[in-house]
Amino acid sequence: MAQDFRNVLKSATGTVVVPVLVAGDYDAVIGIRLCNIVTSTITVDVYITNSATNYYLAKGVNIPPNSAIELIQGGAKIVMANGDTLNVKSDTASSLDTVLSYIDTISS
Repeated sequence: MAQDFRNVLKSATGTVVVPVLVAGDYDAVIGIRLCNIVTSTITVDVYITNSATNYYLAKGVNIPPNSAIELIQGGAKIVMANGDTLNVKSDTASSLDTVLSYIDTISS
């Protein structure tokens, strides 16, 4: 069974919510890495919006200077339905790099 692996890269996200991925027909997020690219601690939110409701994967998480966190590990996956949006935001301007890995349209 072939799968279509993809990635999304977002650089220097700040205080404005940035949509990282708008899901197609059942995409599976297999990795999210968030990196603080500034010299002070930042606080980040990561959430999925579905039908105007936000579902948080991480809320108010502190990332020390020049450090990173991995939100999905050990083979875990998050399935996103058609139209779901995965968003990121930092409390500091131009401070957050995001690397997202996903499988486009899960096949059966």
